[in-house]
Amino acid sequence: MNIEKKVRELVEEKIAEKPNLFIVDVKMHTNGKLMILVDGDNGIGIDDVAAISRHVGFHLEEENVIETAYNLEVSSPGIDTPLTSLRQYLKNIGRNLAIKMADGTKREGKLSGITEDAIIIEEKTKEKGKRAEIVEAVIPISKITETKVLISFK
Repeated sequence: MNIEKKVRELVEEKIAEKPNLFIVDVKMHTNGKLMILVDGDNGIGIDDVAAISRHVGFHLEEENVIETAYNLEVSSPGIDTPLTSLRQYLKNIGRNLAIKMADGTKREGKLSGITEDAIIIEEKTKEKGKRAEIVEAVIPISKITETKVLISFK
């Protein structure tokens, strides 16, 4: 049985009554750490994190899913965690993003919208001898290798 798949099912079961919550990632690390990242359209509270942890932990023990010692960790993704789902992009509309492209280039801009298969950013362009302009760029998600939210302390 695939542990990550089973854990994903258990989390889905627990958050079914809370449609604003969603799974970001489930990963079983070789060191025995089982990491579950869950987020919400409006963030996620400690009560929901604890309820998911109890539910998953109880069922894993009850069904003896993992035979070796493991450490269960349930949390929301940290600010440095790359965006992986459309719901995360939606949640971050209006924020500045740092984007690594599949061709190795990097782009930055304010996320202004998303489509089914692309994100739309407002990015500054500067041509030699001209003033910087803000232009809208549509970037296919398939061409992105990583997207992170840029935090401004201004």
